[in-house]
Amino acid sequence: MKAIQFHEAGGPEVLRYEEVPHPGIGPGEVLVQVHAVGVNPPDWYLREGMKVMPPEMRPALEFPLTPGTDMSGVVQAVAPDVREFAVGDEVFGMLRFPGFDGRTYAQYVAAPARDLAHKPAGVDHVQAAGAPMAVLTAWQYLIELGHDVPSPFTGRVHRPVPLTPGMTVLVNGAAGGVGHFAVQLAKWKGAHVIAVASTRHEEFLRKLGADEFIDYTTTRVADVVSGVDLVIDTVGGPDSARLLTVLNRGGTMLPVFFAEYDPEVTERLDITVSNIQVRSNGAQLAEIGRLFDKGELQVGVDSTYPLSEAAGAHARAAQGHIQGKIVLTVAP
Repeated sequence: MKAIQFHEAGGPEVLRYEEVPHPGIGPGEVLVQVHAVGVNPPDWYLREGMKVMPPEMRPALEFPLTPGTDMSGVVQAVAPDVREFAVGDEVFGMLRFPGFDGRTYAQYVAAPARDLAHKPAGVDHVQAAGAPMAVLTAWQYLIELGHDVPSPFTGRVHRPVPLTPGMTVLVNGAAGGVGHFAVQLAKWKGAHVIAVASTRHEEFLRKLGADEFIDYTTTRVADVVSGVDLVIDTVGGPDSARLLTVLNRGGTMLPVFFAEYDPEVTERLDITVSNIQVRSNGAQLAEIGRLFDKGELQVGVDSTYPLSEAAGAHARAAQGHIQGKIVLTVAP
């Protein structure tokens, strides 16, 4: 079968479309013929050699590596101990995350059954493949964490803030993968949603339910917003603290990307800062799938590339300003 591999860390050009052995399945696994693959930040972090992490936290990598965690496809074989899936079922999932053994950039993948859910009938394989990591991140931040594993970044277990009608939620980086799902989930729970992104994303975000839109390229958010109960910041970076002042006392800051806050400042403002590392969860995806079928959630697709052009997809990701998700399509 064909898969994407890389034999050294580097830029998008290190991704190669190669012949690799067909995977076998073990206990608790199913074999999936992959129809589409979601492209996520951990994919290019891995390709770059995990430079995004502090040197002391970087894992040792053994090449060649096949990247990818998110996929949608059709079950081709089932281990004897798997009862919830059968040959021919359409499934989607995020495989073996956190970790680097998802290997979804391929025509076939051995998938843990616990990481999968039946694909919602209301979305196609491209949309389904674009959902898992991004929607599970938003879900585990905002709705239900689903485990008691402390965050590796804080050493604490995240506790989602109950979203209730009348709350105000600001989503920074609202047009991206996690952001556009956070907008929809907050709106689903009845919150008043403020979306922050660049101008070209305004129509997209208003269609997803954003009540207010702020173009960060022309307006400083802290100059025009106050009284927010919860901020989910998908951008992070060295200037993250600029959004603390938009929060009410007792508010919550949820940084999705690496961000540092002065504990003396957050204590003075009575702001809780919490984060997670998203984890695979097929049961949560099944629940989320019902929202897709009801039309409560939509997947924004920025662009699609054939699996053989994964390098082009990674180059597109490097350009930024993505609207929704980038997806690879996989030919039989």
